[in-house]
Amino acid sequence: MSQYVGLDVSLKEVSVCVVSDTGEVLSRGVVAADPDEIAGFVARTASDVERVVHESGILAIWLTRELEKRGLPIICIDARLAHKALSGRLNKSDRSDAEGLAHLARTGWFTQVHIRSEASEQVRVLIGTRERLIRMRKDLEAHVRGVLRTFGIRMEPILRSRLRDNFRDQLAQAGGDEMAIGLMAEMFNPIHQALCAAVEAMDDELREIAGGSELARRLMTVPGVGPVVALAYIATLDDASRFRRATDVGAFLGLTPRRHQSGDTDWSGRISKCGDRDLRRLLYSAATTLISQVRRFSPLRSWAVRLSARKGFKLAAVATARKLAVIMHRIWRDGTTFQWTREEHT
Repeated sequence: MSQYVGLDVSLKEVSVCVVSDTGEVLSRGVVAADPDEIAGFVARTASDVERVVHESGILAIWLTRELEKRGLPIICIDARLAHKALSGRLNKSDRSDAEGLAHLARTGWFTQVHIRSEASEQVRVLIGTRERLIRMRKDLEAHVRGVLRTFGIRMEPILRSRLRDNFRDQLAQAGGDEMAIGLMAEMFNPIHQALCAAVEAMDDELREIAGGSELARRLMTVPGVGPVVALAYIATLDDASRFRRATDVGAFLGLTPRRHQSGDTDWSGRISKCGDRDLRRLLYSAATTLISQVRRFSPLRSWAVRLSARKGFKLAAVATARKLAVIMHRIWRDGTTFQWTREEHT
């Protein structure tokens, strides 16, 4: 007789429920949120485990990997869909959630979540660190600009130098006449310089990683796609074979419109914004670069520029980001590079 196990995971404890293939509850328990404790409980209470499920969450990646190492048939399932499936119950508790998950495991009524490889997660950590550093730098610059405006001082645009030196030069100059601004410059300038240096160090590291990846180099042949976008794309998708069609990638990244159809009503709205927000933003940035900065002709750029003139820049950039995601998947899957044409620049 096969058994099915549901795990309701919290930071400290895991509620466990084991059910038979007929739905009978065979065992319940609460153990520490430790892979050895979980594996031990399952081994003691279930002799023929068919499936163990838990919801996606903060511990999902680590727990899935560790339980796989211990030989459990562990599956991480979509927490939002699991919540909808279990929302009809009268009572809500960790104990009942574990039982509900066990029944989902038994019936197969769930959507499995892909667990990325450790290599992909490490790259995502580096990219996330870079993005956090850039946000910290932008927040500091915005704060300084706002403070200086209260004294009637307007800063000039920041030059695109590696360490953005002219921002600190302007702040130091403004601090020469005002004691408070001078003290602010003394405190903030070293921090700003350190943030700029850290961003450059992360960029150098990511460029080196991308240069050592044959796949990343091929993706970087796409106009507008640099090392960060290429690596973020690889690390987020992790496995191109997950997507049966290249066009599925656009929906996975939330770059396709929502659709509502019922009876005579059928309309499409804004993009769904499901999936990875950071990669979606990076692809949008790559699309804006393609439309506004790339000068070499390609059918892709020609299409994007015409769409921008007809629909507006933002809508064109979103559509181009979706097309970039599809093209990059095909390049990944087919082992090719981006195909330019010999037509004249537009």
